[in-house]
Amino acid sequence: MGVVVALGIVLAVVLGRPSGEEPPPLPVAHEKPATSASPSAADTTPADSAEADGSEQSEKDGPQRLVVSVVGKVRDPGLVQVRAGARVADAIEAAGGARGNADLMSVNLARKLVDGEQLYVGVPVPPGVDSGTPSADEDGEAGGDEPIELNSADADELESLSGVGEVTAQRILDWRTDNGGFTAVEELREIDGIGAKRFEELRDQVTVE
Repeated sequence: MGVVVALGIVLAVVLGRPSGEEPPPLPVAHEKPATSASPSAADTTPADSAEADGSEQSEKDGPQRLVVSVVGKVRDPGLVQVRAGARVADAIEAAGGARGNADLMSVNLARKLVDGEQLYVGVPVPPGVDSGTPSADEDGEAGGDEPIELNSADADELESLSGVGEVTAQRILDWRTDNGGFTAVEELREIDGIGAKRFEELRDQVTVE
């Protein structure tokens, strides 16, 4: 009987407690849209870098320039710069052009230039002075100290001679073909365009074997 009374007292105490308050409902958090990140240096593609490097490289690898000394009867003698592959005529033009009284008959205007050479325009080369012009190479683009053999020279070799351009070189070849070759250097006088003065300039530059 006493146990029943004790249980009743416990139940009365438990049921008599006030019930706990429920927490108010919390607002639902809304997701924010993801913002696109600005491009960084890490996002740069290899193609962009290669293009930039290529532009810088092309600027560094600009066209090769030659430095040539032009003296004599030109308007602005001295050092001039011309592009690689330029001709004697280009260097004279870069020096202001030849003066009106300059004799260009002894100058091969069509010859290709080399870096560091010196051109004498309308004046003789001083004795013992090296103009810097190289000896004839395989292409015959530059005159040298060795005489050119008239019966075996090609057009390029003939054009390396003083005062001999494309037209005169072709006339020499035509004369050689028509007459079966040269037997003496003096036969150059028979070619149209080679007068006494030009022949004297050519005499020591050619030979006949």
